[in-house]
Amino acid sequence: MAFEQQYFICFLLVLLQLPFFTIAQSYKNISFSSSLTAQEDSDPHWASPSGEFAFGFRKIGNAGFLLAIWFENIQEKTIVWSANRNNPVQEGSSVEFSAEGKLTLTDIGTGKPTNIADGQSTYTGVAYAAMLDKGIFVLATRNSTYLWQSFDHPTDTILPTQTLNLNSSLFAQLTATNYSEGIFKFVLDSDGNLMLYTVNYPLKSNNFIYWPIQTGGGFQVSVEKVQTQDNYQRATLDYDGVLRHYIHQKSTDSWSTFTFTPPNICTAIVEYTGGGACGFNSLCIHDEDAAHTKCLCPLSYIPVDRDDERKGCKQNFVPQSCDKASSETDLFEFQELPFTDWPGGDYEHFQPVNKEQCKQSCLADCFCAIAIFNEGSGDCWKKRIPLSNGKINDDVKGLALIEGAGAGVDAANWRYGMLGSGGGVLQWAAGLCAARRCRVSGRRRWLELQGGLEGGEAECARAGAVNPLNPVVQGMNLKCFTFMELKEATNGFEEELGRGAFATVFKGVLASDNGKFIAVKRLNTVVKENDLEFKAEVSAIGGTNHRNLVQLLGFCNEGQHQLLVYEYMSNGSLASFLFGESRPNWNTRKKIALGTAGGLLYLHEECSSQIIHCDIKPQNILLDYSFTARIADFGVAKLLKSDQTRTTTRIRGTKGYVAPEWFKSLPVTVKVDVYSYGMVLLEIVCCRKNYEPEAPAEDQMILADWAYDCYKKKKVHLLWQNVGDDQEMDGIEKLEKYLMIAFWCIQEDPSARPTIKKVTRMLEGTVEVSVPPNLSSLYVQYFNISDHIDPLISG
Repeated sequence: MAFEQQYFICFLLVLLQLPFFTIAQSYKNISFSSSLTAQEDSDPHWASPSGEFAFGFRKIGNAGFLLAIWFENIQEKTIVWSANRNNPVQEGSSVEFSAEGKLTLTDIGTGKPTNIADGQSTYTGVAYAAMLDKGIFVLATRNSTYLWQSFDHPTDTILPTQTLNLNSSLFAQLTATNYSEGIFKFVLDSDGNLMLYTVNYPLKSNNFIYWPIQTGGGFQVSVEKVQTQDNYQRATLDYDGVLRHYIHQKSTDSWSTFTFTPPNICTAIVEYTGGGACGFNSLCIHDEDAAHTKCLCPLSYIPVDRDDERKGCKQNFVPQSCDKASSETDLFEFQELPFTDWPGGDYEHFQPVNKEQCKQSCLADCFCAIAIFNEGSGDCWKKRIPLSNGKINDDVKGLALIEGAGAGVDAANWRYGMLGSGGGVLQWAAGLCAARRCRVSGRRRWLELQGGLEGGEAECARAGAVNPLNPVVQGMNLKCFTFMELKEATNGFEEELGRGAFATVFKGVLASDNGKFIAVKRLNTVVKENDLEFKAEVSAIGGTNHRNLVQLLGFCNEGQHQLLVYEYMSNGSLASFLFGESRPNWNTRKKIALGTAGGLLYLHEECSSQIIHCDIKPQNILLDYSFTARIADFGVAKLLKSDQTRTTTRIRGTKGYVAPEWFKSLPVTVKVDVYSYGMVLLEIVCCRKNYEPEAPAEDQMILADWAYDCYKKKKVHLLWQNVGDDQEMDGIEKLEKYLMIAFWCIQEDPSARPTIKKVTRMLEGTVEVSVPPNLSSLYVQYFNISDHIDPLISG
């Protein structure tokens, strides 16, 4: 047995056998009739004495709120237990420790109260409730006997000193963003054996044991517990079915995987009923370096549910009909996937045959969806839908021949799954070009291998020959351009539209697309940081779809050339629109303000992965032909899991729009975008830059300070001087409303700023705008703090 597995078993056994000491555990009494209410902009909680753990409400994306326990002193606020994982509650719901000693959760949506400690026979003698420093919430007597404790009702995580009782279970969460009970289960059975199961979802019954850790109940170990004073630890059954031991050094920003089991979930699960690790018709890839797995769909298959990759894939074409199989063979063709297999489920086997015979046998059979061919032995296995236990792995000897729509089917019908690099099988850059709309025919693959293609065309053909899967984002339809295509489209990168710290944007025309105008963003040099920027931008923008975001059309990743292709915005940037010679009218500016807020709302709350833009400014807000605002430049975006609402990174953004928390080493949340939006909103209202260092000394000022001073002194009309559209004003009250919204957005304290959803409602007039708190002077930020970090901030 490998050392890592031995250690993992020892770690679990020590974790489960350590006694739980209650006498030495300090606590803070939660008095009777105390309560917490779920709130949109905060995490109301009761903290443990050290502040390391918290019990309270955590918002989970758009699903609602969990009543949970989490690590409070780390940036990820990792949840280790929840009372209502299958039924999140709405904002305004509450939990109360009642005078009778009950812990009651009330969902405001249904009005239904739920007793959290439902298994307790009596509440007589409950003297207090407490959140303890070992991550446990208790209802206890005066002598600290626990009548109820959260450790007795684990969810997906166990902590040091936690006791897992016989016949207790951990259930993995369903997806990365859905905390409800999923399809994997960890059990300590009645014999003391540790078992990992797949379950008959949505039931909780066991289906298949994929990793037994047999201890016989009497297996004893003598292992020193890893010291915990400098780190946090947990063992979690993750949503991909892997049980991981995590360690978080208190001096670092993130969890690291110390060890895990099974070593490769993709090969560990080969079940007779069920879809395997990734669901029916899908493929599982294991990343040995990150110890993570990815589920993907083969070419011509699409996800059943884009929000849950483990629900499998379905055909995105009309399959062969049995009564016309012989006449329809020209409508179908095969894609070859090396290192790929769907073990089990064979219904016919031939041997010995060659690859072409294997293909033809499958093609003539209307039941055949794929054939697995082993060139060494000449074996051919035919399989029908649904396919189960799919995997891509280096040790797979066979070649998967996947039947899909052929040359007679329109390319628009071809859809692609998601693919990440895994186990040395596939490379990110090569895989990108496999997303190209043109399918790579066998002839093009043969020409490329014979040297008949060159440059970017060869790279795309090579990628298609090795990997006909899309490595970017599910549902994306991006074109992989060659460098020469984009050089010709931009006439040798002749007309420059804009320039930044890492890239230059050029205007182009696609002759192949009826003369469609495009904007081509060319990274200046290919360095490590730019490679991260490039991947971040493709991942962030490629997976979005909103009328207030600039659309990514394609990309080029060819040697030293990295370029991104966007739709062209005919009215340029908001900066040139606001600060040019001709002043825009008030109605158009209001439309732009609302559209920008709408784009941010989508990024923060409505797309599948929460995105913090990190660099909202007029230069990054583009205007289309109808002056609709489109947010651009996602190169500095941070993608977050829906339960990871905070992040830290080096200072990003532009001087004058950067939120104060960047300078204070505080957690960065979506509120940094709200702050930047507030600055932009002031500029939209006043048609002036927030700071103009190039202006004469007598005209220099901080727009926010000046605007707030005018607001406080009832001289708002001064802000409209030289704007030239007084006749179009909605009245001074409407102007004041927009100023008040902006002042709320640029509050120094992030928690005082509204969410972008609330900002949008205030702009629309559906939520009343209250009087904002006083503003701290921004002079310090601009002149005393930001001067020494200018090299870190993009201009």
